[in-house]
Amino acid sequence: MKRLLMAGAAFAMALSVTLSAGAQDKKTLAFVVNGASDFWKIAEAGVKKAQEELPNYTLEFKYPEQSSAAIQQRLMDDLVAAGVSAIMVSAVDPKTSTDALDRVAGQVLLFTTDSDAPQSKRVAYIGSSNVELGKDAGKLMLKALPDGGKCIGFVGLPGADNARERIEGVQTTIKGSKVELVDVRGDDIDFARAKRNVADALSAMPDVACMVGFYSYNTPFIYETLKESGKLGQIKIIGFDEDPVTLGGVREGAIVGTVVQNPYEWGYQGMKLMAKYLDGDKSGIPGDGLIIVPGQVIDKANVDSFEAELKARIGK
Repeated sequence: MKRLLMAGAAFAMALSVTLSAGAQDKKTLAFVVNGASDFWKIAEAGVKKAQEELPNYTLEFKYPEQSSAAIQQRLMDDLVAAGVSAIMVSAVDPKTSTDALDRVAGQVLLFTTDSDAPQSKRVAYIGSSNVELGKDAGKLMLKALPDGGKCIGFVGLPGADNARERIEGVQTTIKGSKVELVDVRGDDIDFARAKRNVADALSAMPDVACMVGFYSYNTPFIYETLKESGKLGQIKIIGFDEDPVTLGGVREGAIVGTVVQNPYEWGYQGMKLMAKYLDGDKSGIPGDGLIIVPGQVIDKANVDSFEAELKARIGK
């Protein structure tokens, strides 16, 4: 009887070790964003969908405490130390973070999304062509101001590639026209500052003809500030992304249109591509390392169908 008990205990211990080893063998993939914004909830939904199809992996979605390159880097260093196998990141400031990103890429698989770091050793970028998004916004500006006018832009991180490239796309499209982008004000993803920037711009330039929100939350703050000041409808609004306030403004005609991306696919496709890469299948990575997920322009004609599709996809 004693031998049977000892054998049973040994079996239980062996089973426990085996299960523990199995849990430890489960690789972790992390998606690291550039700051707290509801925009990222859509990407998070894509990651959750990918998790359903990747039972042998653990997928994590991480927000830095603040939108800072140093804080984002510390978060990635902590993830590497915890044993993650791959990280996909929207780089806060790629120009000053190349060495730090390369350090991460030397230890784990590194992808970028949303804001690329093309000079780093990242394996691939999956996201929008931000220059093309900017060109789409420029076309909306030209449509909204056929006789020309001065415009002010608002953005979270002026140093990030997504911001710089969107502004570049706008400038390319409006070049030679009577529409001018005379200023772009950054806020470092500080919401109070973002709204204050709009109010300050109204005071500083009373003849402004349009305002452009380059990040997802900028457009709602433009809308709210103009509404509070009684100037909603007098100043044209061009937006980016699909915040509910933005879509509502497009529906009522207060916002000319918004240029949306597809962050759901960044999360879904990105996680699956990283898992395949770790499993030895690199066929999904193009030679130039760029995986472009197209965006689209949403205006009053298609806002209802777009919002219905979005709600069906993310479940809310």
